[in-house]
Amino acid sequence: MERKTHLYDCHVKAAGKIVPFAGYLLPVQYETGVITEHMAVRGSAGLFDVSHMGEVLLKGKDALKNVQLLVTNDCGQMYDGQVKYSPMCNENGGVVDDLLVYQKSPEEFLIVINAANRFKDVEWMEAHLVGEVEFTDISDDISQLALQGPRSKEILCKLTQEDKLPVKYYSFREDVDVAGIRCLVSKTGYTGEDGYELYCKNDDAVKLWQVLLDAGNYDIENNNKKPDVKEDYVLIPCGLGARDTLRLEAAMPLYGHEMNDDISPLETGLGFAVKLTKENFIGKAGIVSRGEPKIARVGLNITGRGIAREACPVYVDNKQIGTTTSGTHCPYLGRPIAMALVDKEHSALGTLVEVDVRGRRIAAEVVTLPFYKREK
Repeated sequence: MERKTHLYDCHVKAAGKIVPFAGYLLPVQYETGVITEHMAVRGSAGLFDVSHMGEVLLKGKDALKNVQLLVTNDCGQMYDGQVKYSPMCNENGGVVDDLLVYQKSPEEFLIVINAANRFKDVEWMEAHLVGEVEFTDISDDISQLALQGPRSKEILCKLTQEDKLPVKYYSFREDVDVAGIRCLVSKTGYTGEDGYELYCKNDDAVKLWQVLLDAGNYDIENNNKKPDVKEDYVLIPCGLGARDTLRLEAAMPLYGHEMNDDISPLETGLGFAVKLTKENFIGKAGIVSRGEPKIARVGLNITGRGIAREACPVYVDNKQIGTTTSGTHCPYLGRPIAMALVDKEHSALGTLVEVDVRGRRIAAEVVTLPFYKREK
């Protein structure tokens, strides 16, 4: 039976189309539609309910030791208030999940995990704890909202003091007063845009959702019209559909698509978050034993007629050289794109391939990732 976030009634009130996702009932889109929501985040701002994500706390003398053991990235030189992205691997070097590590202090870390993997991750982490550390799954106590887009700061500054907000990308501030609500605010996101993720108590979630939309001039009571992004509002609520198209344009990997328990982070282009110079971590020996990656994650620009989705075979000269992992028609770019895992020998930029879409081959070309990169 699917669960509901504390914002479920807000989504229904805003005419959200509710679908099951990762064990929750969440809006895939609102009446504005995926394209409008996507373009709002690229040009202005969008607000997402991501309260389905999981959060765990590691506290104690050996908290850092455990973080270092669990993740592939090196968290040994983090500063308080820093966030790091990292895969978490199994002994064979496959990816258990990818996650965010928040350092509150050298003896306290918040780790944010994917909703679909929450229980698997918690079980995995608990089974590999060492030394003096307290491990707590706080997922059910926390709501998370993602405010994303170039006008996010402008909106948030209506509700809090600018000097209280995190400045650096992948940093955070605790106990930020947002319209009287105590929040942890991080400068992070999953859209390829500037923005923030706000964590608050469940009891404060509805108020936080509403004050943010009010600050963005979104009329909650008049949501049936399809407004013009530039003229009618600064901020609109956005659903899972736009979250996926935005992350795909930004070439951000998604667990279960670009990575899984069998694929190593090096094989899917996450080598920047794997520090083999670190003394030890779970999966290090497995990654090393695989040798140089034989596959690579690539971007595909679909030049033929059609849209490639996930799990489409990719061919060169009638030989299958890989499979698409994600694909769609992206609103901002105005064209169909896909990511794929292919044999490394066929991963060079400009390589011409064919993608089998329901039995029909369509032309595509290997292109640079990310497909979209915001102007700084």
